[in-house]
Formats: sequence, C-alpha cells, structure tokens
Amino acid sequence: MYSELSRPARRLALAIALLALLSLGGQFLYLNSSRAEPLLATAWEMARYFTILTTLLVVITLVVISRPRRDGIPFAWLAALTLSWVMAGAVYHLILSDLVSFDGLGWWADHGLHSVGPVALGLWWLVLGPKRQLHFVDLPIFALWPSVYGAYVLARGAADGAYPYPFVDLGVTAPVEVASNLAGLLLLFLLGGVVMIAIGRFADR
Repeated sequence: MYSELSRPARRLALAIALLALLSLGGQFLYLNSSRAEPLLATAWEMARYFTILTTLLVVITLVVISRPRRDGIPFAWLAALTLSWVMAGAVYHLILSDLVSFDGLGWWADHGLHSVGPVALGLWWLVLGPKRQLHFVDLPIFALWPSVYGAYVLARGAADGAYPYPFVDLGVTAPVEVASNLAGLLLLFLLGGVVMIAIGRFADR
C-alpha cells in the first residue's frame, strides 16, 4: 500500500482512466456496428483479448487510486498493471497491427488502447506513480495477470475453438510452440518487472 497521491497525480490518473474508458467504449461501438450483432455478443468477443481486459483493469485501478485518501491498491500491482498495458501496446505494434485494419471511430479507439493510453500510463508511473517501495520479492506479481490471462484464453479457446492471437492458436500451432510462446512472453514480463523494480530502487536514493 502507499500513502495518498498528490492532487496532480490523482487528476492525471483519472484522466488516463477516462481515456481508457472512452477507448473501450469507442472500440465496442465500432465493432458492434460493423458486425451488426447483439451487444452481449460484442462484449463477449472483446473479452477474449488481453488488451481489452487489461484496459478494463486499468480503468478500475486508476479510478480507485484517484480518490483523495490512502487506498487499498498495492504499489506492486499498479506497477505490474502499467507494465501489462505497455507490453500489450508494444506486442500489438510489433507483431499484430498488420493483422487488423480500422477506420473512423475504430482507428481512434485502437490508438487509444494500444498507443496513447499505454504511453500515458507508463509516463505517469515514471513521473508520479508510487514506486519507491518496490522490492525484488514483488517480482512474481508482474507475471500474475499474464499467467491468469494465458490460462483463461487457452481454456476458452479449447471450449469454442477460437483464439485471439496466432501465437496461442492451438488450431494452427503445435502445443509445444504455444507453450514456448507463452513462456517467452512471461519471461519478458519478468524482465520488465526487474527493470521497473530497479527504477523504483533507484528512485529511493
């Protein structure tokens, strides 16, 4: 836990939460209108994606910490969630962006989810976020959410045969390769956690 954040930090956190929420809403409206399907079907399909679920967690977390009092959000969770959103944006731009194409509202929402939002949260954490109490014993939490998501997406894919990303698609990729891909991503999250913890330790000097 950490002490009350400064007013600028809380206001900026709330602004990023609003940006994230608007991006989610814009993506929902775009997909629903383009697919002409029931609202629940669109929401259920969106819930298949790491970026969507991570952004939703970002909204909830930032709204909680924007309140002007000591809050119940562990600083390690906030750092790990920041890394998750940044990693989601990086992976999207490096290997996934060529697989999809958006226009109009979808284009704006896509960049809010994968570009502006992750960068804004990353900068907020670096400049204003609570990080001085991070320790290397907190490292496992950086892999917690990605691990939960990995189990979820594989279980859901096994149930309905649909996978959100080609590198976890057991319909076209060998199980060993999928396991290797997920292990590699978890390693990247842990390495990112090491960097963030090191930044926090340096900031404590």
